[in-house]
Amino acid sequence: MSTALRVAVVGSGPAGFYAAGALLDAEVGVEVDVIERLPTPWGLVRLGVAPDHPKLKTVSRAFERIAAKPGFRFLGNVEVGRDLTHDDLVRLYDAVVYAVGAQTDRRLGIPGEELPGSWSATEFVAWYNGHPDFHQSPFDLNVERAVVIGNGNVALDVARMLALTPEELAPTDTTDPAIEAIGNSPLREIVVVGRRGPAQASFTTPELHELGDLAGADVVVDPADLELDPASAGAVEHDTNARRNLEVLREFAARQPAGKPVTLRLRFFLSPVAIRGHGTVETIELVRNRLEERDGRLVAVATDDHETLDCGLVFRSVGYLGVAVPDVPFDDRRATIRNDRGRVLADEGAPLPGVYCAGWIKRGPTGIIGTNKKDATETITALLEDVEAGRIEHRPENTPEAVEAVLAERGVRAILYTGWTSINELERAAGEKLGRPRVKLRAWDELLEAAERIAETTA
Repeated sequence: MSTALRVAVVGSGPAGFYAAGALLDAEVGVEVDVIERLPTPWGLVRLGVAPDHPKLKTVSRAFERIAAKPGFRFLGNVEVGRDLTHDDLVRLYDAVVYAVGAQTDRRLGIPGEELPGSWSATEFVAWYNGHPDFHQSPFDLNVERAVVIGNGNVALDVARMLALTPEELAPTDTTDPAIEAIGNSPLREIVVVGRRGPAQASFTTPELHELGDLAGADVVVDPADLELDPASAGAVEHDTNARRNLEVLREFAARQPAGKPVTLRLRFFLSPVAIRGHGTVETIELVRNRLEERDGRLVAVATDDHETLDCGLVFRSVGYLGVAVPDVPFDDRRATIRNDRGRVLADEGAPLPGVYCAGWIKRGPTGIIGTNKKDATETITALLEDVEAGRIEHRPENTPEAVEAVLAERGVRAILYTGWTSINELERAAGEKLGRPRVKLRAWDELLEAAERIAETTA
């Protein structure tokens, strides 16, 4: 009988895989079950990274190496809160690590936000990346102007994807319906709106710079928006990313439009106050802001200067939010699981024995993919310290078979890693015929059917 510590990692994105890798590399014996609601692993690496950024997706090779380690098991199509509860996990495993990410988006909180044609960037990104929950989303790109609210990389991803030509989209793993909709759209202008100035924008410079290389879109910036107030000018001196961003924006502002079919306009010092339309988005009202220094921060303060833009689409990209896991302590203000360096804290502030968290649900939606490695290492270090101190021990009744029995009793069709491999091979084979990385299966039934083919061939 195995004496290895049995750990459940909930979530198979970067934080979950890095946590699993750190556990499997530990000097003590560990077996890890990575539990995932979807039939496919990798989280935002598969379903969030823009399809025209294939290099970012190569991190999945590191995840494949982790999955090949002895003691690793993937249980896809298993939802915690539906198929297994938190109480089930603490009963069936010696320790649990929640790495469920930030699964929803921040709202604008303005009138008209719910009108058809007003979307979160999260929904649009999931749609063009083939997330099975969104494959039937009714995105109508038959508009001439779209407005993207936000000044981060996701906002730039949305704007850039809308501006790509069919030739630029063709070699990517963008879903076929998205390629068709973007290619056939009569879109003529994309406006990216930020509430503060260019010095406060959170774009990374490479993301911003590549807008200037779009085949079908001219990038336009108003030089007046790049005139910095003294506080912003001072801050830029100590912020390399902001300084480089401004260099790129000034280069854009000095360009003469080349007459490309789409104009991608970057605007600053504006906030949305209302979205209006009869049954669908028709206009958005914006207010001009000024910057004021408060408590050492430059904040956007609305003026009396308003403008209204005609538009048929609005995408909000103002941040992600974590969602509470049933029966797991949650910090509503920070939208994270309540924790101290990865140890989940009970209401009275004491650590919950054997319960941990990693990634965005631990720290909030910050950083890049690689940030999750350091974050997960911190969490697993705390877990292993608790093992060494005797606060966590293996219980003999915690076995792989015990988990399988519960899932079978509840009629749950768990997808193992071999099932994901089957999906992966089918998608890659379909893509190879077209000179693309893959052609994604998008519907739940397609994914489950593809995953179960391997079970039939090995039965």
